[in-house]
Amino acid sequence: MSANARFDVAIVGAGILGLAHAYLFARQGLRVGVFERGQAASGASIRNFGMIWPIGQPPGEMREMALRSREIWLEVLHASGIWHRQCGSLHLAYRDDELAVLEEFVDKATGYGYACSLITAKEAVARSPVVRPASLIGALWSSSELCVFPRQIVAELPHYLETLGVDFHFESATTAAEPGRLVAGGQEILADRIYLCTGDDFETLFPKDFKQMGMTRSKLQMMRARSRRPGYQIGPHLCAGLTLGHYKNFQVCERLPELLKRYEQELPEHVAWGIHLLVSQHEDGQLTIGDSHEYGLEVTPFRQERVDQLILEYLDTFLDVSQMEITERWYGVYAKHPDRPYISQELAKGVRAVTGVGGAGMTLSFGLAEQTAKTP
Repeated sequence: MSANARFDVAIVGAGILGLAHAYLFARQGLRVGVFERGQAASGASIRNFGMIWPIGQPPGEMREMALRSREIWLEVLHASGIWHRQCGSLHLAYRDDELAVLEEFVDKATGYGYACSLITAKEAVARSPVVRPASLIGALWSSSELCVFPRQIVAELPHYLETLGVDFHFESATTAAEPGRLVAGGQEILADRIYLCTGDDFETLFPKDFKQMGMTRSKLQMMRARSRRPGYQIGPHLCAGLTLGHYKNFQVCERLPELLKRYEQELPEHVAWGIHLLVSQHEDGQLTIGDSHEYGLEVTPFRQERVDQLILEYLDTFLDVSQMEITERWYGVYAKHPDRPYISQELAKGVRAVTGVGGAGMTLSFGLAEQTAKTP
């Protein structure tokens, strides 16, 4: 990279938000440079399920953004040839109060435009033969969900974006940013517009601004597993009752508070650790399983073994854990705002921070990037 390199748009961070922004701006014909401090992004963008999950977004702006993001994801995935599955999702109900919430949601969902339906236990097992059939009484089926492998996306998508003219500069930490200029990898870079897609790094650039925003972090524990059964396939993304208390789409249901009260009584540790269960399956057949939620700016480097035990205990209520071998365990950290679903805020003239999508980064990335690209 020559000294005083110039770009129309400079993007700090090569996680999924940075890559999505690079794609949308490159499609406008702009000269785009992406500056990543590591050899590749290693934060939340590779430590997630690989779920594009429109079903979890509440009605209105966020759902529309998720659906638009899904459209652009498919456009990019087809053009790049990167592996993906249009798998849909199942919310499994094993108790009457869980089914009651799902029934209420489906009754209201049609008016909100959700592509989902309530199906019988038999129909759910037909879609996912590996789920436990005993006590299963029904499920919510949604056709809108996609599956990608996050590590593959972060590794391979830059190669496709390079064919669109995007310049990538890895091992180039950005240490300063101001109107029209940033310093990355020790070199001065000139750019008409600068976008900070820096995840939960609130301390390096504009720390006072991030502090004033009230940003926080969420730490979550996750794992991967391999089934001992040949040809094991879960089919759709899977989740169960605890997930109904996590995603805001279900907050339209009047029966939800009653259900959450039961969870507090029967599963107090799960509730205390913010545990709900999602399961995705990737091209190699392995499952990604999680997760828990600890909120606060200070993130310890330690995993809690008890949290993993609780995750597996609840997973065993709908998938046979005895047939699984845990292959990896990790924790991820994502940026979150207490009240806002995302942050897109100008910090200086021509310098904008885009972060705080919480656990919906894969779902919202391209839709949010498109919105950013339209912002003057």
